[in-house]
Amino acid sequence: MTTAATIERPSDSVRLSQDDASRRLVRRADMVPERVAFIDCKMPGSHLKENYSLIGPGVTQSKEQKVSIPEPHGFSLGVAAMPAGITNNLHLHYTAEVFMIYEGRWVFRWGPDGKEGEIVGEAGDVVSVPTWIFRGFSNVGDGDGWIFTALGHDETGGIIWHPDIIRVAAEHGLYLTKDNMMVDTAAGAPKPADEDLMEVIDEASIRSLRSYSVEEMARDHVVKKADRQWSARGLLDSALDGHGAQVAPVLGHGISQDRDQLPPVRNPHGMSIDWVRIPAGGQVGRHRLREKQALIVFSGEVELTLNADDPVVVRVGAQDLFSFPEGSWRAIRAIGGTDAEFVLMTAGDHRKHIEWASDVERAAARAGFAIDHDGYVAELRLLPPSAGAALAG
Repeated sequence: MTTAATIERPSDSVRLSQDDASRRLVRRADMVPERVAFIDCKMPGSHLKENYSLIGPGVTQSKEQKVSIPEPHGFSLGVAAMPAGITNNLHLHYTAEVFMIYEGRWVFRWGPDGKEGEIVGEAGDVVSVPTWIFRGFSNVGDGDGWIFTALGHDETGGIIWHPDIIRVAAEHGLYLTKDNMMVDTAAGAPKPADEDLMEVIDEASIRSLRSYSVEEMARDHVVKKADRQWSARGLLDSALDGHGAQVAPVLGHGISQDRDQLPPVRNPHGMSIDWVRIPAGGQVGRHRLREKQALIVFSGEVELTLNADDPVVVRVGAQDLFSFPEGSWRAIRAIGGTDAEFVLMTAGDHRKHIEWASDVERAAARAGFAIDHDGYVAELRLLPPSAGAALAG
């Protein structure tokens, strides 16, 4: 019995069939790129970009974009893949844009002309660029780069391109309509009427946008891999034999049950992001959430056991993702003889509350731990006697 009084429980368990689980699994080999997803994709130096829409369409401007999981999640998840030397040009977003770097070395720049500041990001780093500022990024590494990109909310509103990009795109026959869709006249489409084109942002509006110093961006919007703060008591079952998961909050109020942990990036995004690592053979015991959640494996391989009964088993490898529907039971085990690291993206800006299976709660109680009335791991001996009585068995 989890004692936090504010937790909302799903009214019924969600049961997934093997087919259901297969539709919610997106393997790297099955991800489909769109190579002309944005109006800068024909510009020299930006012509080799690939855009992937994994959960939701994101901000793609192509009607041809393949969306792996179209179901609304409260956030969108995609990929920016670019070879060395390729640039994504200046634009701004209305909702959060978060970069989770899987591979490569990247420079992120921002400001009205892209010269206000720069941050370098590498594999394992997370960069959250504030809304309503122009930003661009380039792969400055030696090989191909891959970034998982999270966008806040289901309706993103699209993006605003810098006027210079709109002008150069037109030289390559690409135009943007008011519904944020791209028209490629070089491919035979007629040029839209002027009244149907997206209005170009004016210089006064650009200059009115907020400024961010490099120090402010690094402090409040970037989490370097080496700076993750891990907790061995971030989950109720972490101390149990054969479990051992650790949690490092990255962004927003997430799943950590360690009362001393705070996310380094705290402004609202419409989702939370937690980094989790499990030792080889370890696991996170059976639990569920009332929110939708996406799991992205960064290293190792995990085995998911779904449902409260009639288990369905799914293996998720590095660079793959799985989407959990709200109210679904799951256990997560590191397999393959190596540790596993993965990201958990959970919908909503509120703090998340895990509901643990009763056998996990009882095992934790025997080890001397329970969840207190505020939703955090505590020593059972310090909780009211009623908590111990409820967990007996």
